[in-house]
Amino acid sequence: MKLKKYLPYLVAVLIFALASIIYFHPVLNGEKLNQSDITQFKGMVKDINDFRADNNTEPYWTGASFSGMPSYQISAYYPNDFVRTIDRTLRFLPRPADYTFLYFLSFFVLMMALKVDWRLAILGSLAFGFSTYLIIIFGAGHNAKAHAIAYMPLVLAGVLWVFQKRYVLGFIVTGFAMALELYTNHPQMTYYLGFCLLILGIVEFVNAFKEKSLPIFIKQSSIIIVAVLLGIGANAPRLMAMKEYADASTRGQSELTINPNGSKKEATKGLDKSYITQYSYAKLETFNLFIPRFMGGGTVEKLDKNSNFYQLIEDRAGKKVADDYSSQVLTYWGDQPIVEAPAYIGAVIFFLFFLGMFLVKGRLKLWLVAATVFSILMSWGRNFDVLTNFFIDYVPLYNKFRAVSSIQVIAELCVPLLSVLALKEFFSSKITIEEKQNALKKAVYVFGGLIIAGFLLAHGFSTFEGLRDQQQYKQLPGLIDAVIADRKGMLLTDSLRSIVLLTLSAGLLWFLLKEKVKQVPVILGLTVLILFDLISVDKKYVNEDDFKAARKIENPFVKSEADKLILQDKNHFRVGNFTVDLMNDGSTSYFHNSIGGYHAAKMMRYNELFEYQIAKNNMQVLNMLNTKYFIVPDDKGNLQAQQNKDANGNAWFVDKVKEVATVNQEMQALDSLNTKKEVVINYKELYEVFNSDYSVNYEKDSTATIELLNYDVTSLTYQSKTVKEQFAVFSEIYYKNGWNAYVDGKLTPHYRVNYVLRGMVIPAGKHTIEFKFEPKVIQQGKIISLTSYGLLIFITLGWCFYEEKKKKKNN
Repeated sequence: MKLKKYLPYLVAVLIFALASIIYFHPVLNGEKLNQSDITQFKGMVKDINDFRADNNTEPYWTGASFSGMPSYQISAYYPNDFVRTIDRTLRFLPRPADYTFLYFLSFFVLMMALKVDWRLAILGSLAFGFSTYLIIIFGAGHNAKAHAIAYMPLVLAGVLWVFQKRYVLGFIVTGFAMALELYTNHPQMTYYLGFCLLILGIVEFVNAFKEKSLPIFIKQSSIIIVAVLLGIGANAPRLMAMKEYADASTRGQSELTINPNGSKKEATKGLDKSYITQYSYAKLETFNLFIPRFMGGGTVEKLDKNSNFYQLIEDRAGKKVADDYSSQVLTYWGDQPIVEAPAYIGAVIFFLFFLGMFLVKGRLKLWLVAATVFSILMSWGRNFDVLTNFFIDYVPLYNKFRAVSSIQVIAELCVPLLSVLALKEFFSSKITIEEKQNALKKAVYVFGGLIIAGFLLAHGFSTFEGLRDQQQYKQLPGLIDAVIADRKGMLLTDSLRSIVLLTLSAGLLWFLLKEKVKQVPVILGLTVLILFDLISVDKKYVNEDDFKAARKIENPFVKSEADKLILQDKNHFRVGNFTVDLMNDGSTSYFHNSIGGYHAAKMMRYNELFEYQIAKNNMQVLNMLNTKYFIVPDDKGNLQAQQNKDANGNAWFVDKVKEVATVNQEMQALDSLNTKKEVVINYKELYEVFNSDYSVNYEKDSTATIELLNYDVTSLTYQSKTVKEQFAVFSEIYYKNGWNAYVDGKLTPHYRVNYVLRGMVIPAGKHTIEFKFEPKVIQQGKIISLTSYGLLIFITLGWCFYEEKKKKKNN
């Protein structure tokens, strides 16, 4: 009897596991998905993994990227990270099938919280998990984003249970789900989830106010807040380290008020508006949520032999050239820089969403429609700048994230949710057939009208020209016209496709109303239509061709002859690879300590040093970073290593400490600074060092030496010998929240010099100087996380005990 009760859930889990494995079936052969961001990540994380293997502990710092930076946002394992065990248990399938399984499972739990029939819950879960955006992010390697999205429905399930007065269950699920959500370490997605929860809270508050039940609402909100806070507390080391680093990163505030060219700029807090809104959805582009290639699909698409593009090139240059050129055609005609694929939610699902708008009653519909509209408006970014600028300027943390188009994840969640609720109501006997017929007709008319309107608007107000058309295709007369014709053909084909899917879906529901078909076949039919609708689009962008042998994925980089030559030098130094985009390259970090790297949140000052100095080929700055080798192309394009004999080394003594009054002057001083003899320091630091507001000259000690004895990522040991007190500069990145300096074992102050480096006064004599990375934030967070876990467990147990005792007393 008990088995029969749980059988639907077991069936659901089995279906989810099979669906995940079947879609990503190459994992059964041991192959792995080739993900561009993950490839770069492997370069960034190599240094960290090596340290873990050698020392069996966490470094929390890497020296292989950007001349050194905290590893909190690259790869870090934190103490008391118990949710990691839960997460790994849930993600038992090979990647990326593990994430799709988590999509399905988490959404299924949300369906259970809304008392949806298990068959409809499976339908909704598959629709959510196979949504095109949720699949294509794997191709780019946005695993953390997928991970965070997967836990969103679970958090909502917990919150909804609390609002349903299932307090114990809601508290447990909300607390642990929030802990899992934050564990994924994608604050942008979690932040967007916060908007979805806020809109739900507003709807519940308004209802409580109308119903005069504010005390109950306050109780429910308090339970949710406590659970969320405990989930946050469980991740304290991660979040505290993230916050600490964020202030020093490009997400923090720049103090510079000049541009690299010397012109004036405003000091900014957070990211620049143009950078935040670089990826903004065009208003017309919103139609691709239910017409997949409304704007041409991805940035590039493969066109077949019947395309105008192919036929024109075949006529002019032959079949072979046409085959080559038509495999990567710029079909996207929107204004985003790069689009992997359309964020297609599905024609069938969107039709059901509109059905829900006319059929579902109550607060849930209001919340889901409001959240969907909000996410779409916000995704327009610079194309709806009144709203976007307000959020950037006044809403806390909104200016910390880029790619505003990704806020559509709220719609990705809410649209299938309302769609399933629509079917739940449609199958309910509590609603009259007449009401269902009217709702069905309205949904067909409105959604069908939107598809036709989108088609007409595109033809009436667009040229179908892409951003790069003139650059790529102007050399061959008629080629741009051919591409435009193909774009129009895609729009027509996919518009008709959406209308056909609408007709078939509506037809199934109409036959049900007319008792021509039973409910179960309708559910199966809709499931088949949804899977066909979504998977046929998904497969265009992420498929078995994207998989490679595991050994190639695990070892993505091969040593060049230049790498081999550099690796023969066993000293500590840095490498500048000028054959790649320095600030968007993880490959060099795989083998060397690079002055570049690959990360979305670089250290602010280091990023500025690159823009203002390194990008201008300031050799003095490259020398002070101890850039001993450059990788450059030779005459034939092969990589070659050039030794920079002028590199300053690991540490050196300077003759003069130059005072400057502002951050602008700090940066400008580097334009002409002789970094071997002089060092620049802000007067605030200068006063702290010397208790003086004046520049300091040091009497030259020709016998003075300082050398690096040991380098170990988180600790560096130097030995100095001087007759007189000297000022030393170290070619290591300054980061005050963790690095401590010791002279002969005694904690000694060190200071930021030359905008990004470390400097300190070295007393006369022979001394041992040590730098150790000892971040206090990890230990502080460790105590908070342990306390939070304890409270989450003990409150739950105590509450369960109280409820059980209360139940027995009532009986």
